[in-house]
Amino acid sequence: MRYSTFGKTGYEVSSLGFGAMNLPGVPLEQARAALNYALDEGINYIDTAAGYRNSEEIIGETISHRRSEYFLATKTNNRDYKTAKEEIERSLDRMKTDVIDLLQIHYVNFVQDFKAAMEEDGAYYAALEMKNKGHVRFIGITGHRPELLAKWISKGQFDQVLFHLNLAQPFALQELIPEANRQGMGKTAMKPLSGGFIQPVEKAIRYPYSQDVHTVISGMVSVEEVRENIAAMRVEVGAEERSELESLALQLGSHNCRRCNYCSCPVGVAIPDVMISSRIRETLGLLPKGNGFYDRMKDKILACAEYEPCKEKPLCEEKCPYHLPMQQTVQAAAGYYVTK
Repeated sequence: MRYSTFGKTGYEVSSLGFGAMNLPGVPLEQARAALNYALDEGINYIDTAAGYRNSEEIIGETISHRRSEYFLATKTNNRDYKTAKEEIERSLDRMKTDVIDLLQIHYVNFVQDFKAAMEEDGAYYAALEMKNKGHVRFIGITGHRPELLAKWISKGQFDQVLFHLNLAQPFALQELIPEANRQGMGKTAMKPLSGGFIQPVEKAIRYPYSQDVHTVISGMVSVEEVRENIAAMRVEVGAEERSELESLALQLGSHNCRRCNYCSCPVGVAIPDVMISSRIRETLGLLPKGNGFYDRMKDKILACAEYEPCKEKPLCEEKCPYHLPMQQTVQAAAGYYVTK
């Protein structure tokens, strides 16, 4: 396992982090085994959030007795001081700890959300107060708009930033990572499989592993998945492989969707998932989870072409800050059901 100094925090963190978002979907004993195996194998970065159902409680129940062995990161999705502070206090109780190593202001994608969180009665000041009291060590920010995150972190108010970085979403390389480096921040990459679309797993993991980040959090739910993710990082990425991975990322990222979720579909198509998986589906094929997504989404994707209000001007495209051809991509995805 590779370790590196997590920006100006001074902590040494493992190159692979344990993303605990999906643990509520498996039996407690399976979650317990996965988390403890991860710690046994040297993973020391545990990522969760107050909004991930009972993920924090699972961490408290299964590994709080090993608290000194891991760097603990959680998140609040609230924007105001009062509810954010209450949530941070609940997180401490749920995870059975006196201190959260990293408290992140979570899912900040809109300018108005950032402004609200940074007001004097905002969530940032709740985190700052808890830091001054010794219950939070560092404050971070997460989001899906890398160019906005680059702007927001430039004032030096955050210790860490969490962002998408995978073969289908390489966009953080352009502005965000360079700005984080200028600020001396911890850099956490998430969604190496882009939510279960990218295969093979080893290739997917090795792309963000090859980039300038401190830790890559992967949403693991079993000992087998932890073992598979660790195996992908056993060998360093050489120059030739890195060049190949970066070329593939340019190809798979040509959809240009950041998953900012500004768009919405009147017939219920999960547009970002279709956009991001479009190039993956054509080039690499999909993981079983990705195929399951398309199976569930079939009726909605097929309905897109017949939805009358969108025939003249797609309603989803009006909301996209990147002006992407979403309707065209969704309708092209209907071919999945012909070729399957």
